[in-house]
Amino acid sequence: MAVPAASGCYVGGVRRQLRDGFGRYTYPNSFFKYEGEWKDGKKHGHGKFLMKDGSYYEGELVNGEIEGNGVRYWASSGNEYCGQFSQGEVHGYGVMKYFDGTLYEGEFNYGARAGHGALTDKQGQIYRGAFHNHMKHGEGELFYKNGDHYQGDWVVDRQQGHGVMKYADGSLYEGQWRNGLFNGQGSIIHCSGMVYDGMWINGRPASEATKLVILGEPIQELVQRSPFTIEVQLQNNEGEVMEAENGRLLQIWAGVKHIQLSPNFSTTSLELPEDTEEPLIETPYGYNAISYPLVEYVPDLDKIASTESEIMKIKDIEGSGSNLDFGAATGSANRSLNGTPDPSLDNNGKGTPQQEEGVVSEEEDSAPVPIIQRAERGYAAFRNIELAPPSHCYRPFMILDELEKKASKKSNSKTLSEKGTESQEKITESRSDVSIKIDRKPKSGTELPSIRLGEYVIMVTDMTSPPFLGRTLPTAFKLLKVVPQKPSKTGARKEPHKVLSK
Repeated sequence: MAVPAASGCYVGGVRRQLRDGFGRYTYPNSFFKYEGEWKDGKKHGHGKFLMKDGSYYEGELVNGEIEGNGVRYWASSGNEYCGQFSQGEVHGYGVMKYFDGTLYEGEFNYGARAGHGALTDKQGQIYRGAFHNHMKHGEGELFYKNGDHYQGDWVVDRQQGHGVMKYADGSLYEGQWRNGLFNGQGSIIHCSGMVYDGMWINGRPASEATKLVILGEPIQELVQRSPFTIEVQLQNNEGEVMEAENGRLLQIWAGVKHIQLSPNFSTTSLELPEDTEEPLIETPYGYNAISYPLVEYVPDLDKIASTESEIMKIKDIEGSGSNLDFGAATGSANRSLNGTPDPSLDNNGKGTPQQEEGVVSEEEDSAPVPIIQRAERGYAAFRNIELAPPSHCYRPFMILDELEKKASKKSNSKTLSEKGTESQEKITESRSDVSIKIDRKPKSGTELPSIRLGEYVIMVTDMTSPPFLGRTLPTAFKLLKVVPQKPSKTGARKEPHKVLSK
């Protein structure tokens, strides 16, 4: 039955001259249309509002008001909601699908997200927790798309209060937050193994380590073939020790001065090994350096070798029936300079047949194991380390030897030229000795080259990886001057090696 009226046009059921049952109603402005159930002249039951722009509501109505469960679509924004309504507003529990891909499932308070809910934003991040006035507020957790995870307090859509952040790379922060950043007391365990426990300001430590400092005098004297210790502090710009830091990875290494040969220098008499050129290290001393190996100190090698010789003599005398534990007596001798077992030595501490013949394998020329320490409370100490004996084909020393020989040759030439023809044969022989070919094999497999006297550069480098908070501390330098041992008097007790500070 059609009922024209000033208030619009209705077609549908009527009871007692009131709309009742199913009917369609067009509003006077023709923008809105309703079709659905009526009762006693009011929209009641299940119905659908249609709007000319494409928006609509379909769901429950009570006494003319949208109330209960329904679906609402906004054509202007493209958002769609499915859930509970009250007095025509989104209210209660429901799911809102936003046009940009954001999805919220949870509680609403008259159109705004409020209470507990789960929000998946357009980047794929998922928040589960409390909301207030459309924003994250209270306790909740956020799962970032990159794998990070935060759990803690929120205020007005930002982390604030106490919270824990677990990063995808394995780092972990627990402490105070403000405005979405570390602020206040907090502790971070970095994925590199470093730990910082202290105050934070706007996402950075209140006081950060900015430099490595090697303690002691700028130049340290060292008696030849002696162990030494290097102590390092992590300091800020004011020189304060960063005791809040633990676990920063530091490596110590050495270098020698790189000699830049002039273009006129002839190397025809110097056959250098065909190895790759080592990178140059810039130092604060006005020259570049080439790395030189450091090793952990192995004490009393000469004494151990002497003991081994004595034991061998006893075993030869007593025969195979001896009860001496030769392996235990020489166990410490069967180690390389870095302290690890040396596979080139057999159970009796002897070299391989190739070593007994003076043949050196390529493994002997390999680089020693790096010496690394983790700083504790802003401090690290490299104890009982020493300069390793140079390999027989160490390039910087080969060049130095050649330069010294050329200088000696010039000096000798002046003296020899003054002699008569009777010594001509010796002069020729002396000149032939200057033009040498470097022998890649040492004379004996058991002899260790001496540590060359002179100046070495000690360096301590920040090897923390990945860098803590994106910063790697600059390398610290120290000069080490190797001086000869003082000759001891015959029969006098040999004094232990000492490290001297200049």
